[in-house]
Amino acid sequence: MTALTDRQVRDYRANGYLSPLAVLSGEEALACRRRFESFEGDPELRGLPRPVAKYLRSSAHLVMPEVFGIASRPEILDAVSCLLGPDLMIHSADFFIKEPATADFVSWHQDLTYWGLGETDEEVTAWIALSAASVEAGCMRFIPGSHKQRILEHRDSFDEHNALSRGQVVVSDIDESAAVHAPLEPGQCSLHHGRLFHASSPNRSADRRIGLAVRYVTPAVRQVVARRDYAMLVKGADRGRNWINLAPPVRAFEPEALVLYEQVLADRAEALARNAEQELGILRKG
Repeated sequence: MTALTDRQVRDYRANGYLSPLAVLSGEEALACRRRFESFEGDPELRGLPRPVAKYLRSSAHLVMPEVFGIASRPEILDAVSCLLGPDLMIHSADFFIKEPATADFVSWHQDLTYWGLGETDEEVTAWIALSAASVEAGCMRFIPGSHKQRILEHRDSFDEHNALSRGQVVVSDIDESAAVHAPLEPGQCSLHHGRLFHASSPNRSADRRIGLAVRYVTPAVRQVVARRDYAMLVKGADRGRNWINLAPPVRAFEPEALVLYEQVLADRAEALARNAEQELGILRKG
C-alpha cells in the first residue's frame, strides 16, 4: 500500500477511522517488538532519569531513533498524506502496552481533549500493532461518525487501571451497541481522527498487546494552550512555522535527547495537566 483509494478516503471522512491497513510485515513487526522489549530489560539503562517504561509511554520518538524509523515509513506517510496533505509532522509517538490477563483499559475519550491543539481536523493518529491486537487482547473500539462532534466535556477518573494520562472519560451517553471493534494483526495499523470516540477493553489474552500510536499533524496546526510546542517534520515542508522543529535522535537515549525530552514534557504539561486535580503519572519521573 502506498496510498489510500478514493473509497478509503470517503470512508475515513464518514466514519472517522480506517482499519486495518498493512504497513509492516509480520517479521518486521516482530523485530521491532524484540528491539523495544530489549530496552525494557537492558541493565545499562537502569540509570536513566526515568524508567524505560515512561519513555515508551510518552513521546518515545524523542529518545529512540527506531520509533522515528517506524513513524517515517512511506507506507504510513503516504496513507496519512491522503487525508492531511503533503506536509506532515510528528507531534508524539506513544506506546500503549497491556500486559496479558490484566485489568488495564482505555476509557471512552477524544484524543484532542487535553493536547491544546483545538478542534483541528488536521491531526490523524496511526495506531500500529507490534503484537496481535485481537478482540480478546483488548483492541480498540470506535464509534463511527463521532468525530463530527466537537470536543465534549471529559471528567478525570485517575483510575489506576486506565492507561490514559488523566483517566479521562467523555461525559456523554455512549451507545455501546454502535461500537466497532478494530482488531489488528502484527504489522497492521488503524488511522483515526482526533475527535473520534474510542476506547479499549482489558487484555484477556496470553500475550502482551503492544501498540505504537503516532500522532501526525500538518504544519498549519498550532498550540493554543501551552506557550510552546514541538514537532518533527517527516514529510514535505514546514511552511506554518508554528512549531519548534526537532531533529530525530541519532542513538537511543543519547544525553542530548534526554535533556530535550524533559523540556518537551515540561512545556507540554501546561496543556496536558491544565486544571487537573492531581499530578499526572506520565509526568512523574518515578
